[in-house]
Amino acid sequence: MLAKASDQDDLNRFGYAQELFRSMGGFSNFAISFSIISILTGAVTLYGYGLEMGGPLEMTLGWPVATFFVLAIAASMAELCSAYPTAGAMYHWAADLGGPTCGWFVACFNIFGMMATLAGIDYSCAQFLLPFAGIPASPLNLWAAFAVVMLGQGLINQYGVRLVAILNDVSVTIHIVGVFAIVAALYFLAPQQPVSFLTQAVNSNGRSPYWWVFLLGLLQAHWTYTGFDASASMSEETHDARVRAPWGILLSVAVSGVVGYLLLIGMTLSIQSLPGVLGSKDPQGNAIPPAIAVFQQALGSRFGNAMGALAALAMWFCGLSCITSSSRTLFSLARDNGTPKPDWLRHVNSKHGTPARSIWVIVIASLAAMAWGGAVPIVTSFGTVAQYIAYITPVILAFAARWTRPQWTSQAVWTLGKYGALVNAIAIVYTVGICFILVMPPNDLAGKSLLGLVAALTLLYLFHTRKAYKGPEWSKQ
Repeated sequence: MLAKASDQDDLNRFGYAQELFRSMGGFSNFAISFSIISILTGAVTLYGYGLEMGGPLEMTLGWPVATFFVLAIAASMAELCSAYPTAGAMYHWAADLGGPTCGWFVACFNIFGMMATLAGIDYSCAQFLLPFAGIPASPLNLWAAFAVVMLGQGLINQYGVRLVAILNDVSVTIHIVGVFAIVAALYFLAPQQPVSFLTQAVNSNGRSPYWWVFLLGLLQAHWTYTGFDASASMSEETHDARVRAPWGILLSVAVSGVVGYLLLIGMTLSIQSLPGVLGSKDPQGNAIPPAIAVFQQALGSRFGNAMGALAALAMWFCGLSCITSSSRTLFSLARDNGTPKPDWLRHVNSKHGTPARSIWVIVIASLAAMAWGGAVPIVTSFGTVAQYIAYITPVILAFAARWTRPQWTSQAVWTLGKYGALVNAIAIVYTVGICFILVMPPNDLAGKSLLGLVAALTLLYLFHTRKAYKGPEWSKQ
């Protein structure tokens, strides 16, 4: 175990100066991952997708199954975060354990995955805001609201980590209080289905067999469980990062698992008509998100739209945090000459202490990702699989290194101890399986896009990046 040292001295050992403002405590570090997981974003936005695939049983069993295995992934990542408390996160873990090239590909998968995830989050935020504002959800209105939401988040991220940290603390309150407010309203004000309704294995899209459709429906839970690596990405801005950042990773998943399950069960028991929820439209004929339809059926149109607005607020906070996390990963890669125009991209605003150019690259690329994917399930499937590849690659390398390079574990203050290999193995087997499932039809465009990304990144690395990129700064020492 490492002797106690200042965070700045700890970072200096990796060859980096303290450029970013280190102003986050343990709660703020947890808050950013919790905000990106955002149960009021993933669980609610793709509620209709999960309901269409597996019916009420998807909500009853799918969420706890996914939570159990994601906790194994999160625990494996938390131990690595404690050993490498830098803004590079998975990029640095993979670079040390598997070599610079491996680290570079992990960083790229993480960045592109976060861009796609951000696109799905903010587009969904726009979908939930418009009914509350009384604006028809036409394609043009949706895109205008989507752009306004994302540009506003970019501006706030540019103006300082302290402001983002405060907003993320508020976000935790919004998420927890908001979920309990929605659940209380549903349980006490809405007619409830019998508990036996939760066991109904209903597939509404004609696919078969049911077990396969149920697995496809796990996208709802797994898209929700992305972004918890943000606690690692914010290590250079967190006090006592070797302890607080790992706890931020693990607790964000654990708390989201409990609170999210209460929300899903409350919503499912409040469904008045399954076909009505899945096929609901506004007076102009535009589709209403199924989660809003649940609220409207159970609580009335006005109250239902208010609940949707509360979910939209949580989505806004989620998108804000997503930009913060992904821009730090992009900044870290540029700092090591791993991107085109690295000198331009790694610039830190001297007044606000933020990587402003990286922030705006993320924003613009996310807008483009939504234009390419065209639908929330497509971009979310792509984003989920890309991020899970980035998550599990360093875990695979760490699992192998427990026998070939066991000294890496001595760098970790937060450790899995004798259970490390078992937890790693569970995480690896499950992640490989779920990544395959989530790019199958109807989300096959996500799989094709993923293959295209691999080809493009390979060409970029061979003909451009490898000439200047030599790995993280500390790997050259």
